[in-house]
Order: sequence, then structure tokens, then C-alpha cells
Amino acid sequence: MTRTATTEPGGAVPDEGLAGAVEDTLAAYLTRRAVDTTAIDPAFGEAAEALTAFVLGGGKRLRPTFAWWGWRGAGGSPDDDEASAVLRAISALELIQACALVHDDLMDASATRRGRPTVHVDFARRHAESGWRGRPARFGAAAAILLGDLALAWADDMLRAAGLSPAALRRAAAPWEAMRTELLGGQYLDVLHQSTGDTSARAALQVGRYKTAAYTVERPLHLSAAIAGASPELTSCYRRFGADIGVAFQLRDDLLGVFGDPAVTGKPAGDDLREGKRTLLLALALERAGPGSAATQAVEAAIGDPDLDADGVERIRALLLELGAAQAVEQRIAALTGSALDALSAGEIAEPAAARLAELADAATRRRR
Repeated sequence: MTRTATTEPGGAVPDEGLAGAVEDTLAAYLTRRAVDTTAIDPAFGEAAEALTAFVLGGGKRLRPTFAWWGWRGAGGSPDDDEASAVLRAISALELIQACALVHDDLMDASATRRGRPTVHVDFARRHAESGWRGRPARFGAAAAILLGDLALAWADDMLRAAGLSPAALRRAAAPWEAMRTELLGGQYLDVLHQSTGDTSARAALQVGRYKTAAYTVERPLHLSAAIAGASPELTSCYRRFGADIGVAFQLRDDLLGVFGDPAVTGKPAGDDLREGKRTLLLALALERAGPGSAATQAVEAAIGDPDLDADGVERIRALLLELGAAQAVEQRIAALTGSALDALSAGEIAEPAAARLAELADAATRRRR
């Protein structure tokens, strides 16, 4: 069902219910863009509807939430004339996220996302049910690539059309451009390290830093600081806080990828193992097990095994606990969260934003999904 936007240009934006305001803003924008796709061809319009359903089909809206409170902490007010423009600009972050997820699911051969078929699986099914020529999987992959690209293009369009002042839009360009390049670089390094078999902690942290951490917290905060015209000191504070919380967020994701409850995460248990993700969790386990050990052989055999069953996942879970790798990652999360909060407390951040950013940090690093 299409939602109707509740904010208008120049209107107030509530601090409470921000996620709903982001949803409404995205729905209004995607509804307008649907006209463009249908004008090209109704079939393209139907494909764009699938992207809209994906964007509006769930998610915590974490990135625009961090960005909003970054803007508030830099002096922005929900009653400012520019508040609605800021909301539209930061909502575009969700289209960057959609691009990343659609492409990532394809590269990882993931079957489900948020408890539903992934985009490439959905379009492969459409192909098969329609009896079209060629291979369904190939069509599904092509559709996912194109729809992910469409999300990325629309993210840029949405930012430019948000209604920011020319000066704010110019300031926003640097963090926005850096964020997109870092995200794609992190995704490339992810597939590269999986292919080369690099199991080092350095490689895992490098991927986590650029593929997830930077565009989840650091760059959204950097973006909102730039829009607000924040001082270099506050921008630096935000970036230090965001870098540490972003990595901690990714490390929590790594733990959930192995130990998470499928009923909560929306993904099958152990999917990260089957997909061959080279996480810090696995890197630490291999370091502790040592070369050639039985534990190392078991973990390496499980990484990237698409046929790993539930019993196999349980064996790897037990090994990760026995080797102390899971506890080591928990300790790293705690240390990163602590250093991030120290950076936050050192900055001159307007309330209630400082308190809300601290709450967001806790929620991002303690979550169950």
C-alpha cells in the first residue's frame, strides 16, 4: 500500500515518529518516480514497483535517524523552514541502502531478506512462471543489478531535489560522494577476499569499515553536519563517533549472522557461513585454533559451504564459543562503543541530540536483528 507524505516543504518535522516520517517521504518520492518508469513501459513500471516494495518493506531507518540527530546536534530545529528539506535529503540514504542490499543479496546468493524472497530470487521466479526464454537465474540477476542501480540513481536525484539551499547542497557533496565510493569499494573487497580466501582480521575489518560502517553511521553524520554547516570540530567528533559505532554495528551483524534467531533476523541460521563471509568472528577463531588444527579445518570447511545443514551450523557455533572468538568480538564491540561515547561526550552537541545519539549507539550495538 502506498503511504502519503505527512510533511510539506517548509513544514515542521517531528523528532518523535521520525522513522514514519522517513517512510512517508520515501513513499511520496517513489510514487512520483513510478510515473517516469511506467511512461517508459508498463513492464518497467512493474519492476520499479518491486523496488518500491523492497524499500518500504521494512528496515530500521537507522541511517536517516543518525543523520537527523546529527543535524539536530549541529543546531537544526524541527521547526526550521528547512527541516522538511533536510528530511528529504537524509531519506535518500535509504535508497543507497536499498542499492547495497539488492546487490549484496545477489553477490552472496541469498535467498531471503527480511523473511521474504530477495529481489533476484523474486524475478527469477517471475521468469520461470511466465515461461520466458533463457535461464530464470540469469534474468533474476540482471533485474537485481538494474534495480539496484536504479535505487542508486534515484538516491542522487532525491538528494538534489530535496530543496536544500545551494550552499548546503554544495557542502553535502563531499560526504555523499565519499560514502558512495567507500560502499562500492567495500563491496568489491568483500568479494575479492572471499575469492582469494583471505581470512585475516585485517581484511575482515577493512571490509566491515567500508562496506557497512562508513555508510551506516559515520557518513550519515558527516552528511548532516555538512548540511548544517557544522564546525570542523563537531564534524570530527561525529566522524570519530560514527566510525567506531559503525564498526561495532557490523561486528554485531557478524555475530547475528551465525548466532541470530531466524525468526528475528529474517535470514536462515548460519547464512553468513554458507555465503562464505570472511568476518572478524571467523578470523579470530582461525587465529586461536592455529594452522592445521582440527578446529581450523572444520571452520574453513564450513565457510562458503552452501550445503551446510543445521547440525553443521551448530558445530561451528560450538567451536566459535569454545575458541573464545564470540566473546572476543563482544569485547571488541564494547570497547568500540565506549570509545565512540567518549568521542561523543567531547563534542559540543546540542541537546536532546547528544542523548539521542548515545541511545542510538546502544541500540545499534545491542540489537537482535
